[in-house]
Amino acid sequence: MTRFVIGVDEVGRGPIAGPVTVCALLIPRKNLHLIKEARDSKSISAKRREELAKGFLGLKKAGKLDYRIASVGAEIIDRKGIVPAVRLCIKRTLARLDVDPGHVEVLLDGSLYAPGQFKQKTIKGGDRKEPIIAAASIMAKVHRDKKMTRLAKLFPEYGFDIHKGYGTAAHYKAIKKRGKCNLHRKTYC
Repeated sequence: MTRFVIGVDEVGRGPIAGPVTVCALLIPRKNLHLIKEARDSKSISAKRREELAKGFLGLKKAGKLDYRIASVGAEIIDRKGIVPAVRLCIKRTLARLDVDPGHVEVLLDGSLYAPGQFKQKTIKGGDRKEPIIAAASIMAKVHRDKKMTRLAKLFPEYGFDIHKGYGTAAHYKAIKKRGKCNLHRKTYC
């Protein structure tokens, strides 16, 4: 049995603006109990996500887990497509964790796959079934939401802080009035 587990999930596949973001969260098997409260990021409130993310950051600072987050913006999503963009993020996060593939098992949500050198398992609905995938989902969601809130200050006319780039009626109305900005995925609009 491997000594470490990595959970991987992505957020931001569906929005019409902003990046797609992936988190890979690494934890020793003996510490899995520390993240047992993690739930699918879509099923908990923003406040609870923030609380859990703060706790995971504290665990990282204490050396009890590690994680890396990578994002790819609209330009690459438009040029390569969403699936290759997500794969690029997964590759980047795992490379930044700098782990020996022989010592870890990677658990991924949905239809995600890690590079071939990793022992891995893709789990449909993994963010609801595996706390480590849920923890990765939370970290990715909190990171992306904060990024969209920061970007809203540069492009206040679009309301990114409210809808986080998703295709709401208000967002489409803003595009119709102002046109698209460089955060918009042209192939999605």
